[in-house]
Parts: sequence; C-alpha cells; structure tokens
Amino acid sequence: MPNMCKWVPILRRNCKMGSRFLTLVTVLTCWYAAWAPAEEVIIDSSAVLETLDKSHPRLMLKDKDLESLKKLYAKDKVLQKCLKDVLEQADADVEKPMLTYRKRGPRLLRVSRACLHRIYALSLAWRWTGEDKYASKAVDNMLAVCAFKDWNPSHFLDTAEMSHAVGLGYDWLYSYLDAGTRERIKAGLIKNGLEPGLRAYKKAWWSKSEYNWNQVCNGGLIVGALAIAESDPTYAEQIIPAAVRSLPRALASYGPDGAWGEGPGYWSYATHYTAYGLAALETALGTDFELLQIKGLAESGNFPIYMTGPTGLFLNFADCGERSSRRPMPCLFWLAHVYNNSFFAKAEHAELAKSTARPQHVIWYMPAASNKSASKDLDRYFRGPVEAAVLRSAWDDPEALFVGVKAGYNQVNHSHLDLGNFELDALGVRWVRDLGSDNYNLPGYWDDKRGGKRWSYYRLNSKSHSIPLLGGEDQDPFATSSFIKFESKESSAFVLVDLTSAYKEFAQKVTRGVRMLRGRRAVLVQDEFELEKPCELVWPMTTDAKIHIRKDRHASLTLKGKELTARILTPVDAQFTVESAEQKPPQKTNKGVSRLVVRLPRAEGNVRVAILLSPLWKDGDVSSVQLKPLKEW
Repeated sequence: MPNMCKWVPILRRNCKMGSRFLTLVTVLTCWYAAWAPAEEVIIDSSAVLETLDKSHPRLMLKDKDLESLKKLYAKDKVLQKCLKDVLEQADADVEKPMLTYRKRGPRLLRVSRACLHRIYALSLAWRWTGEDKYASKAVDNMLAVCAFKDWNPSHFLDTAEMSHAVGLGYDWLYSYLDAGTRERIKAGLIKNGLEPGLRAYKKAWWSKSEYNWNQVCNGGLIVGALAIAESDPTYAEQIIPAAVRSLPRALASYGPDGAWGEGPGYWSYATHYTAYGLAALETALGTDFELLQIKGLAESGNFPIYMTGPTGLFLNFADCGERSSRRPMPCLFWLAHVYNNSFFAKAEHAELAKSTARPQHVIWYMPAASNKSASKDLDRYFRGPVEAAVLRSAWDDPEALFVGVKAGYNQVNHSHLDLGNFELDALGVRWVRDLGSDNYNLPGYWDDKRGGKRWSYYRLNSKSHSIPLLGGEDQDPFATSSFIKFESKESSAFVLVDLTSAYKEFAQKVTRGVRMLRGRRAVLVQDEFELEKPCELVWPMTTDAKIHIRKDRHASLTLKGKELTARILTPVDAQFTVESAEQKPPQKTNKGVSRLVVRLPRAEGNVRVAILLSPLWKDGDVSSVQLKPLKEW
C-alpha cells in the first residue's frame, strides 16, 4: 500500500461530561495505513480536573477495588497464587540494596524499570498486608531516586518510567507518608519528571510518534501528574490535555485488527503503558476521553495470542529480542475488563498456570469465565502498517505445525529489512527462526536511512533473514509490501505477499506464497520472480538445526531429536548448500546458527523457487506436492 497523505474528516461533536466538553476536530494526517487515521482530541485544560477524585489512592486500584479483590481472594485459587507471587517479589525487594544512578550507554532505563517493579510489588504488598517493612522499603527507594540529579530526560523513556514509579508510590503510600516525606518525594517528581515533561511536549518528537515511545512517555507523565493533582494542579492541567491530544497518534497504529508494527515484544511495552495511562485517567477523573473507542485497540489482545507458536516463541520481527516468547502480560486482564472479553482473560490464565504473576495481575485481575469463551481460529491475518499472517495445524498441541509470515514497511520503527520473512514450528521445535535484535548501543544502530549504518548489521539487514536475495543486495530500506490473498480452509491455508517494492532494482515483480497443505502436515514456500536483468538469486532460511545435504535436491534437518526434510521442488537443477550465520563481535555472534541456501548464480527471466518443508511425523512425512503458479492459488 502506498504512503498516503490526506485530509481525514473526523466527526465534530460536543460530549458533555459534567461541565467539561470534548471536541474531536479535523486533522491533517500522513499515514501509511489509510484505514487508521489519527484523531486529535482537544480538551479544556481549565476544566480537566473538575471530576478529580481528591482522595488517595486514586490511581488504578482504589481502596474499594482492593476490598473487592480481598473478598474474591478467599475463594479464587488463581488470585491466591498471584498474590503469593507478588509477596515473594516484595520480600526479595526488601532485601535489595538501594537504587543508584548508573547509566548503561545513554540510558538510565534499567534503573527506572527496577524502581517501577519494586514500587508496584512493595506498595501492593503493604496495602494488602499492612506490614510496615514493605512501605518503608518503598519509601526508601523513592527517596533515593528523587535525590538523583535527574532522570535522564535526554532518553525520555527513563524519565517517564521513573515518573510512573514515583507517582504511583506517592499515591498508594500517601497515608503512610508524613508531611515532610511527601514534600520531598513530590519535589523530586516535579523537578525530575513533570517539569522536563512539560518542556518535552513543546519540542519532543515522541509526542507526535505512532509507536511505543508515545504511550510510554504519555502514560508515565499521566500517572505522575495525577498523583499530585489536588495539591499541584497546574501539571495535570497541562499534561493531561497534551497527552490526550498525543495518544491517538499511537493508538491508531493498532488499527484495524490489533497488530503492532514494532513486533510482539514492543506490543507488550506499548500496550502496558496504554493500560497504565488510560486506567489512571479513568480511576482519577472518571473518563478515558473516548480513547478506548479508537479502532483496533479492542482487538489488540489477539495479537500476542496468535503470534505465539506452539513452541511458545513469538513470530519474531522488528527488534524483538532473540527467542522472545509469550510470557504473562497483565494488560490482557485490563483489555479483558474494559472490553468485556473473556477470551483475553482465558489466555492470560493459561500463562499464569505456568509462570510467575506480577502485581498488575492482581490490580486488573479477572476471574476465569465459567462459560465457554470464543474458539480460536487456526489461521489469522492481521492488517495494519505491518501485516502478519499465521497458520497452524492445531491449538493446545506443543508439536503442532505453525508458520508465520510478515509484510509491511521497512521504515516502521525498529524494523529490519525482512519483508516476507517466515518462521516455522513443528514437533515442539522452531525450525526456521529470526535472530532478533542486536545491541542497541552499536554505533549507528538507529541510522535507518538509505545506506545507513543500521543496515550494515547482520541481524538487521536482509542477509540474516529467510527472504530472497537478488544481486547480493539487501531489500530497499523504503520498500513496502502487503498481502494480496489470504485463504483459510479446514485442511489447508495460504497467504500471498507482494514483495516487488523490495527488489525493484532487479525485478519487475516478486511474489511469495506460503501454504500449509496436505492436511496441515507440511509447508510449501513458493517464490516467483519476473527479473528485469540477470542476477544472482539466493533462497535462504535461518535455522539452529544440524543440516545434512542429501541426494535428489533435499536436506535433512535435525534438532532436539526431531527431524524435518527440506525439498527443492523447482528449479530441478538446483542444490542446497549450508552457510554459517555466525558473526564477529561487537555484533552478536549467532553461534551455531546456519543458513540452508539455494543459490542460482545467474538467474534471468521468469524464475520460480519452490521449497517443501515437511516434519517427520510419527506416520511419515509429505514428500511431494503438485505445483501451481501463484496466480492459481
């Protein structure tokens, strides 16, 4: 889909909320996905605090909500398990040394996150048990960070997360704090968090961003400003309108199906901060300013659920961490609450059965539904600026066959040059994988222009991904791609992706088809090229498996005692070779990772490469399929 710049008409309306009026105005938006325009929400700063709950605690978990949880706790074994996990975390935090100002590269983020984790666990433990040791340690941590020279506003995520931590602690421990300690903590929050925040709204790029920085920075400042709003209202009166005006730019990125262009790892970061910010608005002011109505947010909980393969590993794209896997995500409970979606809650209960809960699981806890929730589709296509499709043979079977493919735009935040990349699970093993991100502190890691330093790093450029390579070149850094067909049937499913824009220097047209077939027992990857000039054509896939090249154009892959066979169906004169994916420091070394490669030294004209990937099931594998041109799929 081409990049688009257009006027987007947005309904103008006055929604009376007390004496406050909310207006949606017409905005000019330049947006890659035409279906997800940003909405700018304008609110009256002088009236924003008219509905403020002036009592404490007022952020996310009020005392009445805590009492309801305590009643539920008496009979809900999962909630009992969640609280047990939180108290264990709090007990460990009591013994930890005080936080110190120590940056890693340009970031203080590790310290900010440590503070946030401690404040949530310790403050919740105190509110639940009344034990002084928890509150005392939380206060000591807040005083320590409030004495820092700054919260590193040059990397504003650090400032936002620390504002979140200190704001939450101030609100939740308000009755425990004496007047002098309150003033010291409030002074640190204002000096190191809210004042830099006000300056940032005047010039910071993140307030106009469509990605995770937007939600994190706005969400952290919302919490911090609302924590002290009754005593120092000028901060909330400026920050809340600015945040509510900014947030729709990012929230629109979920549209229309809930996907997140920065990958499933950053979906978690962005969505948790969406939850923090909107939950704080709702509990403190009684409104979310209709931000929950932005298209795509209600569906967003589907994304991490469907992006998880049977191995527990995500379909890994963008700067998602290596072997990034599905872990507990409390924001799924929040989404389940605000959208009355028991499917999201059920998925999170399944994770809690095998993992440690976080304090936010208690805050947003939703009991497992007694009625049957919606069934899960075997296949799912997510539209958006970065499209993704996943196909599988079964749910709740760790050995099921799974393949995921991504399309999109190579300039999306955190993107790699990987349009058309695929990953595959079967027999409890990930056979085809993405290497994930590299070290963010590498020189030029964020230089993503054409010829930028970012594209010299192996994990980020095309040469590490399971995508075609033409003429030895990476994909065009400004290329776009989209799915042109998606079909799901009982015994098979497929997706077609147009990759032409990524290879326009060499090809008039490039299309990739990925099909699960023969009763969902094998995967066919079929690529078709209309080459404009002769060039080397390479078909690779990245794997941890040991590879044994066999006769008759096939290779046996073995990993963790399992086996998968790769067969070249066409070209009939092609052969597999094995290459190493290992690199030298300071890049990550990828030790033991290989590339199964088909190399055509001088391809020309119309070329088709078709590779059949067949796991060795207990009753055998799939050794052949009938090929059809992609236009006949």
